[in-house]
Amino acid sequence: MLYTAYEARRALSAPMLAIAGLQSAALSRLPQSIAETRSVRSMRAVCDTVRALEITHRRPAFGIDAVEIAGEWVSIEEEVVSSTPFGTLLHFTKNDHWGHPRVLVVPGLAGHYGTLVRGTIRTMLPDHDVYVADWHNARDVATSHGRFGLDEYITHLIDFLTEIGPGAHLMAVCQPCVPALAAAAIMAEDTHPAEPSSVILMAGPVDARINPGSVNGYATRTSTRLLEHTVIQKVPPPYRGAGRRVYPGFLQVLGFMGMDPRRHAAAFTGLLRDTANGNDAGAARTKTFYAEYFAVLDITAEFYVDTLKAIFTEHHLARGCLKWNGRDVDPSAIRTALLTVEAENDELCPPGQTSAAHGLCTGIPAARKQYHLQPGVGHYGVFNGSRFDQEIYPVIKSFIAESD
Repeated sequence: MLYTAYEARRALSAPMLAIAGLQSAALSRLPQSIAETRSVRSMRAVCDTVRALEITHRRPAFGIDAVEIAGEWVSIEEEVVSSTPFGTLLHFTKNDHWGHPRVLVVPGLAGHYGTLVRGTIRTMLPDHDVYVADWHNARDVATSHGRFGLDEYITHLIDFLTEIGPGAHLMAVCQPCVPALAAAAIMAEDTHPAEPSSVILMAGPVDARINPGSVNGYATRTSTRLLEHTVIQKVPPPYRGAGRRVYPGFLQVLGFMGMDPRRHAAAFTGLLRDTANGNDAGAARTKTFYAEYFAVLDITAEFYVDTLKAIFTEHHLARGCLKWNGRDVDPSAIRTALLTVEAENDELCPPGQTSAAHGLCTGIPAARKQYHLQPGVGHYGVFNGSRFDQEIYPVIKSFIAESD
Protein backbone atom coordinates (compact mmCIF):
# COMPACT_ATOMS: atom_id res chain seq x y z
CA MET A 1 0.00 0.00 0.00
CA LEU A 2 2.86 2.39 0.76
CA TYR A 3 4.31 2.08 -2.76
CA THR A 4 0.87 2.52 -4.32
CA ALA A 5 0.24 5.61 -2.19
CA TYR A 6 3.62 7.01 -3.21
CA GLU A 7 2.82 6.50 -6.90
CA ALA A 8 -0.56 8.20 -6.43
CA ARG A 9 1.12 11.18 -4.81
CA ARG A 10 3.63 11.33 -7.67
CA ALA A 11 0.82 11.33 -10.21
CA LEU A 12 -0.99 14.12 -8.38
CA SER A 13 2.11 16.27 -8.00
CA ALA A 14 3.37 15.77 -11.57
CA PRO A 15 1.26 18.60 -13.09
CA MET A 16 2.44 21.05 -10.43
CA LEU A 17 6.09 20.15 -11.07
CA ALA A 18 5.62 20.42 -14.81
CA ILE A 19 3.97 23.83 -14.47
CA ALA A 20 6.81 25.03 -12.22
CA GLY A 21 9.33 23.97 -14.86
CA LEU A 22 7.42 25.67 -17.67
CA GLN A 23 6.99 28.86 -15.66
CA SER A 24 10.70 28.99 -14.84
CA ALA A 25 11.59 28.50 -18.52
CA ALA A 26 9.15 31.19 -19.62
CA LEU A 27 10.44 33.69 -17.06
CA SER A 28 14.05 33.09 -18.07
CA ARG A 29 13.19 33.88 -21.69
CA LEU A 30 11.80 37.33 -20.94
CA PRO A 31 13.85 40.32 -22.13
CA GLN A 32 16.87 40.68 -19.85
CA SER A 33 15.72 44.04 -18.51
CA ILE A 34 12.59 42.31 -17.19
CA ALA A 35 14.04 38.88 -16.36
CA GLU A 36 16.65 40.41 -14.06
CA THR A 37 14.19 42.41 -11.97
CA ARG A 38 13.86 41.37 -8.36
CA SER A 39 10.23 40.30 -8.69
CA VAL A 40 10.82 38.05 -11.72
CA ARG A 41 13.94 36.49 -10.18
CA SER A 42 11.92 35.79 -7.03
CA MET A 43 9.19 34.04 -9.05
CA ARG A 44 11.85 31.97 -10.84
CA ALA A 45 13.39 31.10 -7.48
CA VAL A 46 10.12 29.64 -6.22
CA CYS A 47 9.57 27.66 -9.44
CA ASP A 48 13.13 26.29 -9.50
CA THR A 49 13.01 25.28 -5.83
CA VAL A 50 9.70 23.45 -6.28
CA ARG A 51 11.02 21.71 -9.37
CA ALA A 52 14.22 20.64 -7.61
CA LEU A 53 12.20 18.70 -5.00
CA GLU A 54 11.10 16.07 -7.53
CA ILE A 55 12.16 12.47 -6.86
CA THR A 56 12.79 10.62 -10.11
CA HIS A 57 13.49 6.99 -11.02
CA ARG A 58 15.43 7.65 -14.21
CA ARG A 59 19.13 6.91 -14.31
CA PRO A 60 21.00 10.14 -15.09
CA ALA A 61 23.61 10.08 -17.82
CA PHE A 62 27.27 9.81 -16.88
CA GLY A 63 27.86 12.54 -19.43
CA ILE A 64 31.64 12.07 -19.71
CA ASP A 65 32.38 12.78 -23.37
CA ALA A 66 36.08 13.63 -23.20
CA VAL A 67 39.01 13.95 -20.80
CA GLU A 68 42.31 15.77 -21.06
CA ILE A 69 45.42 13.58 -21.24
CA ALA A 70 48.89 15.07 -21.57
CA GLY A 71 47.45 18.34 -22.82
CA GLU A 72 45.17 16.74 -25.42
CA TRP A 73 41.44 16.12 -25.28
CA VAL A 74 40.59 12.45 -25.77
CA SER A 75 37.03 11.36 -26.54
CA ILE A 76 35.22 8.92 -24.25
CA GLU A 77 32.59 6.39 -25.30
CA GLU A 78 30.49 4.12 -23.10
CA GLU A 79 30.69 0.47 -24.10
CA VAL A 80 28.50 -2.26 -22.61
CA VAL A 81 30.86 -5.18 -21.99
CA SER A 82 28.28 -7.49 -20.47
CA SER A 83 24.86 -7.18 -18.92
CA THR A 84 22.40 -9.13 -16.77
CA PRO A 85 18.88 -8.17 -15.67
CA PHE A 86 20.41 -6.70 -12.49
CA GLY A 87 23.57 -4.94 -13.62
CA THR A 88 25.77 -3.86 -16.52
CA LEU A 89 29.55 -3.85 -16.82
CA LEU A 90 30.18 -0.49 -18.48
CA HIS A 91 33.54 0.45 -20.02
CA PHE A 92 34.60 4.06 -20.59
CA THR A 93 36.66 3.53 -23.71
CA LYS A 94 39.28 6.04 -24.88
CA ASN A 95 40.56 6.62 -28.39
CA ASP A 96 44.16 6.22 -27.30
CA HIS A 97 46.83 3.62 -26.70
CA TRP A 98 48.11 4.70 -23.32
CA GLY A 99 47.98 1.25 -21.77
CA HIS A 100 46.59 2.61 -18.52
CA PRO A 101 45.87 0.27 -15.57
CA ARG A 102 42.37 -1.22 -15.69
CA VAL A 103 40.12 -0.46 -12.72
CA LEU A 104 36.65 -1.78 -11.90
CA VAL A 105 34.80 0.85 -9.86
CA VAL A 106 31.95 -0.63 -7.80
CA PRO A 107 29.43 1.94 -6.54
CA GLY A 108 26.97 1.20 -3.79
CA LEU A 109 23.59 -0.40 -4.33
CA ALA A 110 21.91 1.71 -1.68
CA GLY A 111 19.14 3.65 -3.35
CA HIS A 112 21.15 5.68 -5.87
CA TYR A 113 22.41 4.93 -9.37
CA GLY A 114 26.05 4.33 -10.23
CA THR A 115 26.20 7.84 -11.65
CA LEU A 116 26.75 8.99 -8.07
CA VAL A 117 30.44 8.17 -8.70
CA ARG A 118 30.56 10.19 -11.93
CA GLY A 119 33.11 12.57 -10.43
CA THR A 120 35.28 9.67 -9.28
CA ILE A 121 35.32 8.19 -12.77
CA ARG A 122 35.98 11.52 -14.49
CA THR A 123 38.96 12.17 -12.22
CA MET A 124 40.41 8.69 -12.76
CA LEU A 125 39.99 8.46 -16.54
CA PRO A 126 43.10 10.44 -17.59
CA ASP A 127 45.33 7.88 -15.83
CA HIS A 128 43.26 4.68 -15.85
CA ASP A 129 41.18 2.40 -18.05
CA VAL A 130 37.91 2.57 -16.11
CA TYR A 131 35.00 0.13 -15.88
CA VAL A 132 31.97 0.52 -13.62
CA ALA A 133 29.37 -1.86 -12.20
CA ASP A 134 26.19 -0.05 -13.26
CA TRP A 135 23.38 -1.49 -11.11
CA HIS A 136 19.80 -1.55 -12.42
CA ASN A 137 16.55 -0.41 -10.83
CA ALA A 138 14.88 -3.51 -9.35
CA ARG A 139 11.42 -2.20 -10.17
CA ASP A 140 12.28 -2.64 -13.83
CA VAL A 141 13.34 -6.30 -13.44
CA ALA A 142 10.63 -8.90 -14.00
CA THR A 143 10.06 -11.44 -11.23
CA SER A 144 10.85 -14.20 -13.74
CA HIS A 145 14.52 -13.25 -13.47
CA GLY A 146 14.60 -14.57 -9.91
CA ARG A 147 16.37 -13.34 -6.81
CA PHE A 148 19.28 -10.94 -6.43
CA GLY A 149 20.81 -11.11 -2.97
CA LEU A 150 24.29 -10.73 -1.53
CA ASP A 151 25.41 -14.04 -3.09
CA GLU A 152 24.34 -12.87 -6.55
CA TYR A 153 26.00 -9.47 -6.02
CA ILE A 154 29.33 -11.14 -5.22
CA THR A 155 28.89 -13.42 -8.25
CA HIS A 156 28.38 -10.36 -10.44
CA LEU A 157 31.66 -8.87 -9.22
CA ILE A 158 33.54 -12.10 -9.97
CA ASP A 159 31.94 -12.31 -13.42
CA PHE A 160 32.70 -8.64 -14.17
CA LEU A 161 36.36 -9.08 -13.21
CA THR A 162 36.48 -12.21 -15.38
CA GLU A 163 35.14 -10.19 -18.33
CA ILE A 164 37.79 -7.49 -17.82
CA GLY A 165 40.54 -10.11 -17.61
CA PRO A 166 43.75 -10.57 -15.59
CA GLY A 167 45.47 -7.61 -13.97
CA ALA A 168 42.51 -5.35 -13.16
CA HIS A 169 42.23 -3.43 -9.88
CA LEU A 170 39.06 -3.58 -7.78
CA MET A 171 37.81 -0.35 -6.19
CA ALA A 172 34.69 -0.43 -4.00
CA VAL A 173 32.99 2.78 -2.92
CA CYS A 174 30.97 2.67 0.32
CA GLN A 175 28.51 -0.19 0.87
CA PRO A 176 30.08 -2.74 -1.56
CA CYS A 177 33.36 -2.93 0.37
CA VAL A 178 32.28 -6.20 2.04
CA PRO A 179 31.15 -7.98 -1.16
CA ALA A 180 34.23 -6.69 -2.99
CA LEU A 181 36.50 -8.11 -0.30
CA ALA A 182 34.53 -11.37 -0.46
CA ALA A 183 34.90 -11.58 -4.25
CA ALA A 184 38.66 -10.97 -3.97
CA ALA A 185 38.96 -13.66 -1.27
CA ILE A 186 37.06 -16.25 -3.31
CA MET A 187 39.08 -15.54 -6.43
CA ALA A 188 42.35 -15.71 -4.47
CA GLU A 189 41.42 -19.04 -2.93
CA ASP A 190 40.52 -20.40 -6.37
CA THR A 191 43.69 -18.96 -7.96
CA HIS A 192 41.37 -17.31 -10.43
CA PRO A 193 43.25 -15.88 -13.43
CA ALA A 194 41.32 -12.60 -13.13
CA GLU A 195 42.02 -12.15 -9.43
CA PRO A 196 42.36 -8.37 -8.88
CA SER A 197 45.87 -6.94 -8.76
CA SER A 198 44.84 -4.75 -5.83
CA VAL A 199 41.79 -3.99 -3.70
CA ILE A 200 40.80 -0.43 -2.80
CA LEU A 201 38.10 0.01 -0.17
CA MET A 202 36.63 3.47 0.34
CA ALA A 203 34.42 4.31 3.33
CA GLY A 204 32.68 0.95 3.60
CA PRO A 205 31.35 -0.98 6.64
CA VAL A 206 33.83 -3.87 6.75
CA ASP A 207 33.29 -4.05 10.52
CA ALA A 208 30.29 -1.92 11.50
CA ARG A 209 30.84 -2.71 15.20
CA ILE A 210 33.75 -0.26 15.30
CA ASN A 211 32.99 3.38 16.14
CA PRO A 212 29.29 2.95 15.29
CA GLY A 213 27.45 5.88 13.76
CA SER A 214 23.78 6.74 13.38
CA VAL A 215 23.19 4.18 10.61
CA ASN A 216 24.73 1.42 12.73
CA GLY A 217 22.68 2.47 15.74
CA TYR A 218 19.45 2.35 13.76
CA ALA A 219 20.30 -1.10 12.36
CA THR A 220 21.03 -2.56 15.79
CA ARG A 221 17.99 -0.97 17.48
CA THR A 222 15.48 -2.11 14.88
CA SER A 223 14.67 -5.78 14.35
CA THR A 224 15.20 -7.15 10.86
CA ARG A 225 11.78 -8.77 10.93
CA LEU A 226 10.12 -5.45 11.74
CA LEU A 227 11.96 -3.74 8.89
CA GLU A 228 10.92 -6.49 6.48
CA HIS A 229 7.27 -5.95 7.43
CA THR A 230 7.39 -2.15 7.30
CA VAL A 231 9.76 -1.09 4.50
CA ILE A 232 9.66 -3.99 2.03
CA GLN A 233 7.05 -3.28 -0.63
CA LYS A 234 5.74 -4.92 -3.79
CA VAL A 235 6.32 -3.04 -7.03
CA PRO A 236 2.94 -1.98 -8.40
CA PRO A 237 1.87 -2.12 -12.06
CA PRO A 238 2.61 -0.95 -14.71
CA TYR A 239 6.35 -1.40 -14.06
CA ARG A 240 8.15 -4.42 -15.51
CA GLY A 241 9.02 -5.59 -12.02
CA ALA A 242 5.39 -5.57 -10.85
CA GLY A 243 5.04 -8.03 -7.97
CA ARG A 244 8.76 -8.01 -7.08
CA ARG A 245 9.46 -7.31 -3.41
CA VAL A 246 11.79 -4.34 -3.03
CA TYR A 247 13.13 -1.76 -0.63
CA PRO A 248 11.97 1.40 -2.44
CA GLY A 249 14.56 4.01 -3.32
CA PHE A 250 12.27 6.83 -2.20
CA LEU A 251 12.36 5.45 1.34
CA GLN A 252 16.15 5.33 1.29
CA VAL A 253 16.57 8.93 0.14
CA LEU A 254 14.00 10.15 2.66
CA GLY A 255 15.93 8.26 5.34
CA PHE A 256 19.19 9.91 4.29
CA MET A 257 17.53 13.33 4.40
CA GLY A 258 16.12 12.58 7.84
CA MET A 259 19.65 12.07 9.17
CA ASP A 260 20.47 15.76 8.62
CA PRO A 261 17.26 17.68 7.82
CA ARG A 262 18.76 21.06 8.72
CA ARG A 263 21.48 20.68 6.11
CA HIS A 264 18.96 19.93 3.35
CA ALA A 265 16.62 22.69 4.47
CA ALA A 266 19.54 25.10 4.36
CA ALA A 267 20.45 23.89 0.86
CA PHE A 268 16.98 24.59 -0.51
CA THR A 269 16.82 27.92 1.29
CA GLY A 270 20.15 28.71 -0.35
CA LEU A 271 18.76 27.68 -3.75
CA LEU A 272 15.84 30.04 -3.29
CA ARG A 273 18.14 32.87 -2.21
CA ASP A 274 20.78 32.29 -4.92
CA THR A 275 18.19 32.28 -7.72
CA ALA A 276 16.47 35.38 -6.37
CA ASN A 277 19.81 37.19 -6.04
CA GLY A 278 21.03 36.21 -9.50
CA ASN A 279 23.74 33.83 -8.26
CA ASP A 280 23.15 31.40 -11.12
CA ALA A 281 26.39 29.45 -10.53
CA GLY A 282 25.52 28.71 -6.89
CA ALA A 283 21.95 27.78 -7.81
CA ALA A 284 23.16 25.48 -10.60
CA ARG A 285 25.46 23.60 -8.19
CA THR A 286 22.57 22.94 -5.80
CA LYS A 287 20.20 21.86 -8.58
CA THR A 288 22.82 19.55 -10.09
CA PHE A 289 23.49 17.91 -6.72
CA TYR A 290 19.83 17.27 -5.93
CA ALA A 291 19.01 16.09 -9.46
CA GLU A 292 21.48 13.26 -8.75
CA TYR A 293 20.52 12.83 -5.09
CA PHE A 294 16.81 12.52 -5.92
CA ALA A 295 17.36 10.04 -8.78
CA VAL A 296 16.65 6.80 -6.91
CA LEU A 297 16.43 3.09 -7.64
CA ASP A 298 14.70 0.26 -5.82
CA ILE A 299 16.72 -2.53 -4.21
CA THR A 300 15.59 -6.15 -4.24
CA ALA A 301 14.19 -7.24 -0.89
CA GLU A 302 16.63 -10.13 -0.63
CA PHE A 303 19.68 -7.90 -1.17
CA TYR A 304 18.40 -5.38 1.38
CA VAL A 305 17.77 -8.06 4.02
CA ASP A 306 21.00 -9.96 3.27
CA THR A 307 23.03 -6.75 3.57
CA LEU A 308 21.26 -5.67 6.75
CA LYS A 309 21.88 -9.03 8.43
CA ALA A 310 25.35 -9.92 7.14
CA ILE A 311 26.94 -6.47 7.32
CA PHE A 312 25.08 -4.23 9.77
CA THR A 313 23.58 -6.47 12.47
CA GLU A 314 25.40 -9.83 12.49
CA HIS A 315 28.78 -8.65 11.04
CA HIS A 316 29.50 -11.92 9.24
CA LEU A 317 32.77 -10.95 7.53
CA ALA A 318 34.25 -9.38 10.64
CA ARG A 319 33.29 -12.43 12.73
CA GLY A 320 34.64 -14.90 10.18
CA CYS A 321 31.31 -16.47 9.25
CA LEU A 322 30.42 -14.89 5.92
CA LYS A 323 29.38 -17.41 3.28
CA TRP A 324 28.97 -17.22 -0.47
CA ASN A 325 26.60 -19.82 -1.90
CA GLY A 326 27.19 -21.89 1.24
CA ARG A 327 30.97 -21.62 1.01
CA ASP A 328 33.13 -19.97 3.68
CA VAL A 329 34.69 -16.64 2.71
CA ASP A 330 38.25 -16.30 4.01
CA PRO A 331 39.85 -12.83 3.60
CA SER A 332 43.20 -14.22 4.75
CA ALA A 333 43.46 -15.90 1.33
CA ILE A 334 43.99 -12.51 -0.34
CA ARG A 335 47.62 -11.82 -1.25
CA THR A 336 47.23 -8.74 -3.47
CA ALA A 337 47.79 -5.17 -2.25
CA LEU A 338 45.16 -3.44 -0.11
CA LEU A 339 44.35 0.25 0.31
CA THR A 340 41.65 1.54 2.65
CA VAL A 341 40.42 5.14 2.60
CA GLU A 342 38.31 6.76 5.32
CA ALA A 343 36.97 10.25 6.05
CA GLU A 344 37.48 12.06 9.33
CA ASN A 345 33.88 13.36 9.45
CA ASP A 346 32.11 10.40 7.86
CA GLU A 347 28.56 10.34 9.23
CA LEU A 348 27.55 7.10 7.48
CA CYS A 349 30.69 4.97 7.89
CA PRO A 350 32.87 6.40 10.69
CA PRO A 351 36.65 5.88 10.72
CA GLY A 352 37.81 2.44 11.78
CA GLN A 353 35.09 0.46 10.01
CA THR A 354 36.89 0.27 6.66
CA SER A 355 40.45 -0.01 7.96
CA ALA A 356 39.32 -3.13 9.85
CA ALA A 357 39.99 -4.93 6.55
CA HIS A 358 43.73 -4.85 7.32
CA GLY A 359 43.19 -7.04 10.36
CA LEU A 360 41.14 -9.54 8.35
CA CYS A 361 43.54 -9.78 5.40
CA THR A 362 46.35 -11.45 7.32
CA GLY A 363 47.81 -12.99 4.16
CA ILE A 364 48.84 -9.60 2.76
CA PRO A 365 52.33 -8.49 3.81
CA ALA A 366 52.43 -5.23 5.78
CA ALA A 367 54.45 -3.61 2.99
CA ARG A 368 51.50 -4.12 0.61
CA LYS A 369 48.92 -2.56 2.93
CA GLN A 370 48.18 1.16 2.93
CA TYR A 371 45.74 3.35 4.85
CA HIS A 372 44.62 6.91 4.22
CA LEU A 373 42.48 9.00 6.59
CA GLN A 374 41.25 12.15 4.89
CA PRO A 375 40.78 15.08 7.26
CA GLY A 376 38.03 17.63 6.83
CA VAL A 377 35.55 15.66 4.70
CA GLY A 378 32.39 13.65 5.23
CA HIS A 379 31.17 10.50 3.51
CA TYR A 380 30.64 11.90 0.01
CA GLY A 381 33.92 13.79 0.14
CA VAL A 382 35.73 10.43 0.12
CA PHE A 383 34.94 9.88 -3.54
CA ASN A 384 33.85 13.22 -4.96
CA GLY A 385 34.80 16.89 -4.88
CA SER A 386 37.94 18.98 -4.70
CA ARG A 387 39.44 17.19 -1.69
CA PHE A 388 39.08 13.86 -3.50
CA ASP A 389 40.67 15.27 -6.65
CA GLN A 390 43.55 17.01 -4.89
CA GLU A 391 44.32 14.84 -1.85
CA ILE A 392 42.71 11.39 -2.03
CA TYR A 393 43.05 10.59 -5.71
CA PRO A 394 46.86 11.08 -5.78
CA VAL A 395 47.11 8.41 -3.07
CA ILE A 396 44.95 6.02 -5.11
CA LYS A 397 46.85 6.76 -8.32
CA SER A 398 50.23 6.10 -6.68
CA PHE A 399 48.95 2.93 -4.98
CA ILE A 400 47.61 1.49 -8.24
CA ALA A 401 50.83 2.34 -10.08
CA GLU A 402 52.92 0.54 -7.45
CA SER A 403 50.56 -2.45 -7.37
CA ASP A 404 50.37 -2.66 -11.16
